Amino acid sequence: MRSSRALFHTVALSLVMTAGSLAATAAHAADKISIMVGGYEKQIYLPAKLAEALGYFKEQGLNVELLNEPAGVDAENEMLAGAVQGVVGFYDHCIDLQGKGKFVESVVQFSQAPGEVELVSSKHPEIKSPADFKGKSLGVTGLGSSTNFLTQYLGVKSGLKLSDFTSVPVGAGQTFIAALQQDAIQAGMTTEPTISHLLKTGEAKVLIDMRTMAGTKAVLGGTYPAASLYMQASWIKDHKEETQKLANAFVKTLHFINTHSAAEIADRMPKDFYVGDKEGYVKALENGKAMFTPDGVMPEDGPKTVLAVLSEFSKNVQGKTIDLSKTYTTEFVKNAK
Repeated sequence: MRSSRALFHTVALSLVMTAGSLAATAAHAADKISIMVGGYEKQIYLPAKLAEALGYFKEQGLNVELLNEPAGVDAENEMLAGAVQGVVGFYDHCIDLQGKGKFVESVVQFSQAPGEVELVSSKHPEIKSPADFKGKSLGVTGLGSSTNFLTQYLGVKSGLKLSDFTSVPVGAGQTFIAALQQDAIQAGMTTEPTISHLLKTGEAKVLIDMRTMAGTKAVLGGTYPAASLYMQASWIKDHKEETQKLANAFVKTLHFINTHSAAEIADRMPKDFYVGDKEGYVKALENGKAMFTPDGVMPEDGPKTVLAVLSEFSKNVQGKTIDLSKTYTTEFVKNAK
């Protein structure tokens, strides 16, 4: 009888321990937050990798996994499918998605300028303005991406129809460079450090520059909030504690960017991000560092500028009532410690 009881207690204890172990494993898995970055080697999305390198996620008790996806539109789709909890990408997706009936909010606004440049191949000196895009193939990271949005805006604003030019998804970095070298695209929109590389080799020249606030306002008509951490409104509502911790980590990262030199920031980044030219990487960051917000707060006039740009060409927002107050939140950055 005693042996039977002992056996019963042993089995029961084993079951309890197994259940506890499974619960702990499940809890640990639930603690992981996956964030997809629309190309984390791009300087415009530098805060994502920098926050990881500085240990700010761990400092907040977060288990954050950064995943790399060259095109922001693909990162967006991964989030909508539930494969990731957040995206580091352009704020304009929050407006575009609301036009499709999906509610997504920018939680931390990284930048107030796109940090993008429209480059023209040196083989095509006939392209002197966006009006000359007619009949050309133009490089973008992906169809439906922010680079595609901005390219379409430039063309339509210059009097062209969307059918007058072709957007070609070529990604960024080496794939963009190869497309330009092979004349698969005659011009294209990209970011640092790709810009500096192509200017240094003489294979391209700048047509439109949106790396600075002044250049952005001249082209787009106002402050243009771009790189951000955005998430589904429903996830934010159900995970306020985690969202606050993410905001804490990113606001601290933005403060680091605002108070340290480009060289000090570059030293924290993976060496392969330099693309073999650390000096050029640092110089590009030095010139573009001012695009980052110091505190993650959405610029007050920014959302209206983005909506005005998208309204020029996008059927997703044309004729729709867009509630801009539901495309971003400042709650978490203002409470950030």
